[in-house]
Amino acid sequence: MNGPRRRPRRWPATPEEAAAEQRRLRELVQTETAPGAGAPRTIAGVDVAYDDGRGRLAAAVVVLDAGTLAVVERATADGTIAFPYVPGLLAFREIPPVLDALERLASRPDVLVCDGYGIAHPARFGLASHLGVLTGIPCFGVAKTPFLFSHREPEAARGAWTPLTAEDGETVGRALRTRAGVKPVFVSAGHLVGIEDACALTLRLTPRHRLPETTRQADRACRAALRRLASTS
Repeated sequence: MNGPRRRPRRWPATPEEAAAEQRRLRELVQTETAPGAGAPRTIAGVDVAYDDGRGRLAAAVVVLDAGTLAVVERATADGTIAFPYVPGLLAFREIPPVLDALERLASRPDVLVCDGYGIAHPARFGLASHLGVLTGIPCFGVAKTPFLFSHREPEAARGAWTPLTAEDGETVGRALRTRAGVKPVFVSAGHLVGIEDACALTLRLTPRHRLPETTRQADRACRAALRRLASTS
């Protein structure tokens, strides 16, 4: 796969530099699906696993067929943890190895799904927005927890949702029920995918489980890569 369109020559080294980079790139976010965009044929999940004791990490990208949810391709990349954990700046830890894994794919996925947030973020520029802007690939986030935002509990039926709102009342995503009677997930637009399409794809990716199959497969792949890394070090 071709490399990302906006991969920085130098990654921010401090939280202050990272926050400034967020503010700069935030202006490039498009929170609606591109006009004329067709149905995706492939959807990829991305995830990162950490070995904090060794200061190592492993990233994975798993590409699924959008119709059957069968795995089409996997790629992983490993490296050192190069940025501290700072709330709101997770992308600067995770995106560099994710980009390395993406570049190892034979073909470009049509859509990316992050285990995290897009515009539902204090700077309105979470992992899914950041990755989408850097790669140019439509991207959205599906998170397990609501982070700093509030929501009413959706009705119990699969597909029910309520707005995810910031303190100022801005709607930044949806609490979406993917399994009847099971706690919701939290969907937010990232880049080039509107919230309606993000929720529809999330439901397509959750025929049997609460979390999208993209997330489940990427989590499994990065954990396996981290175990292999540990066994050879």
